[in-house]
Formats: sequence, structure tokens, C-alpha cells
Amino acid sequence: MAFSGCVSLGLILLAFSGPSAGKAKSRRMESLKSRHSETGDILAQAQMRRVLTMRDTKMDGYATRFLPKPEMLRVRLSQTGKNWTLGKYFMFCLGIGLVITLLLALKHVPLIIALLVGIAAGLGIPHKVVGFMIKRRVGQFTAKFPDAIELLVRGLRSGLPITETMGVVGAEVPGPVGVEFRLINDRIKIGRTMEASLQDTADRLGTPEFQFFVITLAIQRETGGNLAETLANLADVLRKRSQMKLKIKAMSSESKASAYIVGSLPFFVFVTVWVMNPSYMTGFFHETRLEIAGALGLTWMGIGAFIMAKMVSFEI
Repeated sequence: MAFSGCVSLGLILLAFSGPSAGKAKSRRMESLKSRHSETGDILAQAQMRRVLTMRDTKMDGYATRFLPKPEMLRVRLSQTGKNWTLGKYFMFCLGIGLVITLLLALKHVPLIIALLVGIAAGLGIPHKVVGFMIKRRVGQFTAKFPDAIELLVRGLRSGLPITETMGVVGAEVPGPVGVEFRLINDRIKIGRTMEASLQDTADRLGTPEFQFFVITLAIQRETGGNLAETLANLADVLRKRSQMKLKIKAMSSESKASAYIVGSLPFFVFVTVWVMNPSYMTGFFHETRLEIAGALGLTWMGIGAFIMAKMVSFEI
């Protein structure tokens, strides 16, 4: 009885005592301190992460679980400029893999080979499509980027600050250049610094031309000088760089065409003979010697294609 009475008395005192004023004050001070110690850049990043998390769907969760390197894949999808999510990409991979596996199974290909080819096609074809879209968008951006820099130069010479001039570029220049500059301007409006916004775009685009632009602005802000003249020189350098790329592409086009023809001819002949006489080619899927010979042939062809690709690839 005495013990239960002490417990009841303690509970009553705890209920009526309430929170300590000193502890509550210290908690409020810590909350204010932590809130104001965070920079606008960190708050903007947290807000953008919350928006991306809210956009995720159930299919995006499956894609994050099963697809390799989902964060890198998310960046690649954003580089295409399309409204593609991880969930849509995952469904595209599943659809291609299932269709190819079923087609090969209907052609009486062994199930394990059909499954492996379906998985390879389901992962490889969407990857190539995304790479093609990124390459095309980066090419469009690079072609219009010197014009955007010249518009920046005209705005700076007329007396506008660099941030307002970027907003003008985002509104006036069509295509990927205008989209990217509008995104930069939006990041600046929500509290991010101009350097961080430009570096985010440079990391996402992955083009040396835009990286040159970011480095030029960073150096000018530290050392001073005539920014309009510096950007005008950069626009001239980028135009000459683009002209050199086109000249090298024209000079190496014959070698690339030869490499494509030589590399695709064995596969074209294999598929043609298989369609015309399937029984003649089924030995490559059932006889051990032909399977080994086919694997060795594909290995040597892969080595040859890699060497030819390096021979016709030029970096500027």
C-alpha cells in the first residue's frame, strides 16, 4: 500500500509539474539557431529533394530496387530533357525484355538463351535510346550556346547585371539553352547562389563548353575585369571549336561508315540465313562446338569493333 501510494503521488506531481521553463527556452533557442545556421543553398537542396520524393511513385520504388545505379540513371534521364521517370524507364525495360524473350521462345530458342538475350536487350536498348537522346540534346545545346553567350555580352554592355541577363537568355533563346538558363534563374530565385546553380547545370550537362563558361564567370568574380569582353572571346573560341569538330567529323565519316558496315555485316548475314533456313542455323544453339565457335567469333568481333571505334574517335 505504501509503495502504491508513493507511485500515485509521484505521478500526480509529474502531471502537475509541466515542462521546465528553462528546458523549453533552451529547446526554442536551439531550434532557432539550427534554423538560421543553415544556408539558403542547403534549404533549397532540401526543398528540391522533398519535391522529388513526393513525385516518386510505386513503380519508381521498384525501379530503384531492381535497376543498377538508380541515382546515376535519374541524372541521365534528366539530361534528356524529357519528362521521363525511373518508373517509366523500368516499364520500358520490362516490356522490351518480355517481348524479345517471347519472340525467341516462339522461334524454339532454348529458354535460358532467350531469357539472357531478353535481359540484355531490356537493359541495353533503353540505355542506348537514352544515350542517343542525351547526345542529340547536348548537340543542340552546344550549337546554340555561343549565341546565348553573345546575348549575354550585349546585355552586359547595355548595363544589365549578369543574373537579369541570364533571365533574358532563358526567355529569348529557344531549345535546350533557354530551358537550362530558365532552370538556373529559378534556382537563383529560390535562394541558391549563382555559382552553385551554374555548377549543378554543368555537372548535369557534362559538356566542356558550359564548364568553360562556369570557370570564366568564377575567375572573373574573383579577379575582376571586363566580363563582357571575356565572354565575347569565349563565344569566339566555342565557335571555332565547333567548326573544328565538324571538320573532323567530315574527314572521319568514311572510316566510320566502313567500320559500321564491317561490324554489322556478320550479324546481318546470320539473321538473313536464319530467316530463310532456320534449321541450318539452329546448330549454333544446340551443338557445343558451334556454340564455342560462335562465342569466340563474337569475342574477336568485339575486340575489332573496340579498336575501330578508338581509331575513328577524336577528342578536341
